Amino acid sequence: MGENGGSKVSYFIVGLGLGALVGILFAPKSGEETREFLVEKADEGSKYAQRKARELKERAEDLIEKSKEVAARQKESITAAVDAGREAYQREKAEKAKA
Repeated sequence: MGENGGSKVSYFIVGLGLGALVGILFAPKSGEETREFLVEKADEGSKYAQRKARELKERAEDLIEKSKEVAARQKESITAAVDAGREAYQREKAEKAKA
């Protein structure tokens, strides 16, 4: 999606929710039935949000773990390159000292 794609979807979902809420409030049900329905839907929404938050947390933890693994591999590569450079420098220094 483009830069505004996510915000358009968010606005659509908010509008959809508000429209549903207004429709429910003006529905031909008793106040008690409507309140029970709203409480039930709020509970469902809360559970959905908690589930999505857990999923997001798990994905973030996986990403962090993978990032740590990549960083460790890069550190090993850089350390090996620095060591190889040091050895080459020492060899050149020793050869020039002999000459």
